[in-house]
Amino acid sequence: MKKIEFKLTKGDFIQLTQLIKAVNISSNGAEAGVMVEDGIVKLNGNVESRKRAKIRVGDVVEVLEHEIHVL
Repeated sequence: MKKIEFKLTKGDFIQLTQLIKAVNISSNGAEAGVMVEDGIVKLNGNVESRKRAKIRVGDVVEVLEHEIHVL
């Protein structure tokens, strides 16, 4: 699994689909939303179904072969 570190710079959270787009796993927000709908996105080890889930410092998001650590 490829580890990606994402530094949260604006505010105290980022929406899940925005994060997936920001680290270039999807080319746009709609594609990221489909990934969430398809159940291939995990937040801290659990399948996450909320596209707008608030991702905060310390969270780990898994999508396909990527593991995103939010710093």
